[in-house]
Amino acid sequence: MARFTTIMFLLLAVLFSASCSPIERATPRPRSSSAKKLEDWDVPNILRGTVGSETLIIGHAERTSATYQPVVVRGYGLVVGLNGTGSSDIPPTIRAHMISEMERRGVGSEMMGFGHLRPEQMLNSPDTAVVVVEGVMPPAAVGRYRTPPVSGRRPETIPGSKFDVRITADPRTGTTSLEGGRLYTTTLRPGPLMVGSRQATALANATGTIFLNPFAEPGSENGGNVDLLTGRILHGGEATKDLPVRMMLVNPSHTRVRLIQDAINRRFPQEAGQSGPTARGTSDSIIEITVPPSHRDETETFLRLLRHTTLRQANAEAVAMSTRRTLLADATVAPNAYWRWCALGNRAIPFIRELYDYPESIPRLAALRSGAFLSDPLVGKSLRPMAEEGPLAARLEAADLLADLPNDPRNDMALRNLLDEADTELRLRAYESLAKRNDKSIDRIKIKDKFTLDVVPSDKATIYLTQSGKPRLAILGRNMNISSPVTVSAWNNRLIVRDSEDPEKVEIYFRELDAPAGRIYTVDRSLPEFTRFLAHKPTPEEPNPGLGMSYAQTVGALHQIWSKRFIEADFKVEQDRILAEIQRAGMMDDYEIRPDFEPKDEVPPPPSEGYLAPPPIG
Repeated sequence: MARFTTIMFLLLAVLFSASCSPIERATPRPRSSSAKKLEDWDVPNILRGTVGSETLIIGHAERTSATYQPVVVRGYGLVVGLNGTGSSDIPPTIRAHMISEMERRGVGSEMMGFGHLRPEQMLNSPDTAVVVVEGVMPPAAVGRYRTPPVSGRRPETIPGSKFDVRITADPRTGTTSLEGGRLYTTTLRPGPLMVGSRQATALANATGTIFLNPFAEPGSENGGNVDLLTGRILHGGEATKDLPVRMMLVNPSHTRVRLIQDAINRRFPQEAGQSGPTARGTSDSIIEITVPPSHRDETETFLRLLRHTTLRQANAEAVAMSTRRTLLADATVAPNAYWRWCALGNRAIPFIRELYDYPESIPRLAALRSGAFLSDPLVGKSLRPMAEEGPLAARLEAADLLADLPNDPRNDMALRNLLDEADTELRLRAYESLAKRNDKSIDRIKIKDKFTLDVVPSDKATIYLTQSGKPRLAILGRNMNISSPVTVSAWNNRLIVRDSEDPEKVEIYFRELDAPAGRIYTVDRSLPEFTRFLAHKPTPEEPNPGLGMSYAQTVGALHQIWSKRFIEADFKVEQDRILAEIQRAGMMDDYEIRPDFEPKDEVPPPPSEGYLAPPPIG
């Protein structure tokens, strides 16, 4: 009995000590998470196993998304080189800001080579004007980068992403025209216009010659309906800092971060001039992205490829086949199927070739687009007949896709044949594709530091000019001449074009804006040669005569002659996309109607025609 009592006592003591232990036990380790899991994350089946199925891109939305917000950068700048149309009437706060910026860039500094200039002297000149500079930076823009010296080699500066900028004279000044001006290097920052310490971090710079409305009359103070206080600089903006791109995991995990990071870096390995690996995990939920230099001018395409990159690329062929089965079962997934194949690369080509001639249009088009993106030479066999006949939308698509294919005379010939089509948009799509391919049928003339003049053989005469990217003026036609007899007076009689005694030539009288007298030149009647003469500026290296007009002035002079019906051609201009982006005025469609111009007394064609017929002569 005593033994039983002793055992019971010991058992009770053990139980008591366990329940009343003074030792503090560790609380359960919390799950690693710097970001909460997203509930109800719904991923389409076709996207499963991709980077986009497990991540969100922070701070970016596609242009077609309702949440898309362009990154608009702004700044106050100084335009120089005006011919007395500027203004020294500047608000005090803006004047102080401009002086500070100019001093920071070396104006007035003997050490930086600008000691002969003073900020106040420049601002007080009637040949300068304070302007507002605005631009839309491309998503994930790549900033200017200077490579470190390696093995005695000099560092290399890699330019940042380029974009167009819009210039507007500050309405509080007395500026009357920006014609002939050049923008002094201007710092651009996101958000509203600010000065002083309230400014945001600088993201870009802008500089270059201002492109005014090409139909303005130089020197005209009223300018009719033309706005001489607003212009643009094509490719004038350059990113100086990267727009950060980060991906956030839906379900935080260090293991998944490493998996996604490795998949991206295998698909997009680090390139020469790249500051770091393309993907770098910084936590269990965040991956920082660096855009490779080869994609700096197509960052939106890069981001789409990134989202559709397969995590386990060893089975790329199986993924390509599965994507094809999914597309054939449900045509609504065509956009994602296209990007999945593009992200897989050349290993997807064998599985999409079978769809190049598929009877249903949506799967066929997705395959053709993918094949063109991947530069599959066999896709041309299906695109060539598609470009020759069928619905207009399909022919336009084929004209675009043929531009990306490897060199093949058959593809070039198919595009050249489209230059003779009645539809203006189709002709211009064909021209743009041929220009992208540097086709030998295009006679390309470089007007130094101004624009490119393309002379394109076509049975349908057309004048086409760009308003974004690199300035380009295209003359489509054969043996295009200024009609005879001709008498045109423009710009308050500073420009007069009339017949010459030689029937193959015309006489041009031209007087500079403030010159007391002008000069008479005899120029070939050929429209390409006439255009070259207007823009060419004689130099010791190229002493041929010319008037040295800007891109805008050259196009303006041609428009004056065309509007008087002395050039038999359509006149088309590329859409101005800068203002549309800044104002967020809706989404861009694939098929944009290019605005055309009509003489004031010309009866416009019916809407169904879709292009401007040549104005009658008489």
